[in-house]
Formats: sequence, C-alpha cells, structure tokens
Amino acid sequence: MSYEEKDRTERWDAARVREAEPRQENRSEAGRSRKRRRRRGGFLLWLIFVLAVSSILAGVGWLLANDFCAFNKEPVTATIEVTKDDNVNTIADKLKDQGLIEYKWFFKLFGKVAHAESKIGIGVYELNSKMDYKALINGMRNRNAALNSNTVKVTIPEGFTVRQIAALLAKYGVNTESALLDAAMNGAFEDYYFIQQARKGSETYLEGYLFPDTYEFFVGEDPVKAYKRLLNNFDTKMDEEMMARVQASGYTLDQILTIASLIERETDGTDRTKIASVIYNRLNNVGETYHLLQIDASLIYGLGDRYTGKLTEEDLAADTPYNLSKTPYLPPTPIGNPGLAAIEAALDPAETGYYFYALGKDNVHHFFRTYAEHLAFVNSADYKG
Repeated sequence: MSYEEKDRTERWDAARVREAEPRQENRSEAGRSRKRRRRRGGFLLWLIFVLAVSSILAGVGWLLANDFCAFNKEPVTATIEVTKDDNVNTIADKLKDQGLIEYKWFFKLFGKVAHAESKIGIGVYELNSKMDYKALINGMRNRNAALNSNTVKVTIPEGFTVRQIAALLAKYGVNTESALLDAAMNGAFEDYYFIQQARKGSETYLEGYLFPDTYEFFVGEDPVKAYKRLLNNFDTKMDEEMMARVQASGYTLDQILTIASLIERETDGTDRTKIASVIYNRLNNVGETYHLLQIDASLIYGLGDRYTGKLTEEDLAADTPYNLSKTPYLPPTPIGNPGLAAIEAALDPAETGYYFYALGKDNVHHFFRTYAEHLAFVNSADYKG
C-alpha cells in the first residue's frame, strides 16, 4: 500500500470513529435516563407505601388515643366487682364487657406499665365511660370500694408489729397466720418504692409501712393483696407534703418511721412530741447518754420469741442491734407500725432539754433534763416501777 493510500485509509477510519462516538454517548445517556426513571419510580412507590402505612398507624393511634383518653364514648355507667382472684387481664375483660373500654390489649399493656395490680383493690366499684384508663384504675382503689359479701372489718391498732398484724388478720379469717406471715416476709411488693427490698425474707420486710387503720377484707383473701391495701393507705398518707417534710428533716423515710415506731411504743397517747424530743436530744447530743436511746421496747422487739414477758439480766445483756442500751443511735429497722400522729411527732418534735422520762403511778410520763433528776424520781414513791 502506497503512502497516499495509507493516509486516506487512516483519515477514513478516524472519521468513522468520530461518527460512532456521539451514537455511543447517546446510548449511554439513554441508559442513564432509564435508570433515573426507575429510581424515581421506586422512590415514588416507597413514598406511597410510607404514607399509606403512616395513615393507617395514625388512624389506629387515634382510635387507641380515643379509648385511652375516653374521648367520644357513649355514656355508660357500670358496676365492676373485683374479687381476690382477679388480675389486670380479667379486669380488662370486665371493663370491655361493660362497654367502658374498647381495646382490652391496650388497657392490659397500660395496666402493666402503671402497676395497676398493686393499686386496684378487692371490692365493688361504680365506674363510667367518661373515665380514662388512669381514672378507671384509680377508681378501683380500695378506698372507693363497697365490699358487700363475705367480708370482715378489722381495726389494726397503732404500733402493732407485722407478727401481731398477721395474728389479728388470721383471727378474723382473712387467711391463716402462717400464710399471712409468709406473705409479709416473701410477698412481691417491688412496686412500692419505699419498701426496703434488702429485708425481704425477714419479718422486718414490711415493718413500719403497714398503716394502722380500719379495713374490710374478704374471708380467705390472698395475703399479698390484703397487705397491699395497707401499703396503699400508707402511700396515700405519705403524700408530697409529708415526703417534703421527711426530706427537710435530714433523715430518711425509714429512719423517720423507726423513730415514730419508738414513739408509738413508748407514748401514753398525750406525750408523743415530748418523747420525740428525748429521742432527738439523745441522737444529736452526747449529753449524759452518749447517744444511747435505752428504750426497752426495741430490745423486746429484737428478742422476739425469746422474750418471756419480763426482761431478765440475760435479756438486758443480749447482743442484738435492737439493744439500745448497748447500741448507740437508732435500731436497724422500725419496731412496729406507727400511726399518723407518731409520724407527725417524729417530724415535728417538741423543743425541750429533756434526756430522760419515767412512768409515774399516775400513769403519766415525767420528764427530766439530768440523770440525777431522773434517778431521784425513780427512787421516789411516785415511780410506778
């Protein structure tokens, strides 16, 4: 091939390549356009799906919100009976059957989150469809109940211990003493923020928190549910104002209840704030007692079944943290269940200089600033002994 022919051939090939390049670019651009259309189509399909699901969820959420908040419901008033065998699931069934709620599963879910079983008590309640879920649960607290069959009314005295309360409830047929004592030691009371879980398994588990009052119980009632009625009452009494006073005292709630239980066991009913002043004076000052409270009621509690009705020399020497003649400051737990007046006294003691008191033959406590004054009274004919 001549040089001229070769040159023409190369120019022709180059021209053909240049002509082919735009067509190749056009094909690439067309492919990219088709991909963009597919992506736009996929995004639109995804967006439509998301909007559809969101609409469905919004609609379902609105229905659940209506039921939860008691919006747009037909006016219904119904009587609901809660028995010792009921739980959140069976209560939800009853509310649904009476037209008070629409979605049982949603009420059950809220009930578990809101610890409804620890709040709802045995009894007969009048409820209506204007009540939202929270109001329904609060409406079934025992203080709103009308117990109407096979029930007993029991008054729990101030200062009673857990063991004494169990025996008293057993006497009225609430359950057996052994079952009641076992529940007080091992029952599930985790829903109550104030219960000291470290004490579970001992008689001190609920000590101090079973509020003395008059209650109605079903005969043969579940012991845990029976105790929850007392704990709910305590929780109600210790409202925000009372808890603020506890916090301001510088003592924990458990310590305030321990002091109140000591006051309850020592008082004649008229001198709670004076006895409280003696306790605080001994706790806060060395004085003549070196922070020893020397309260025999605490020792008796610590002795338990070993106490025979009169303190012996052996008892007085007992090595127990409840022996406040040997152990300074407070005992490790409350020694009974104080009433509101004793708790008030623990939070607001009288301001005195007293460190001692003793019971006179007039059945009144006499108070003294010094041990010499106290000893003179004890050795006098006015001392009851």
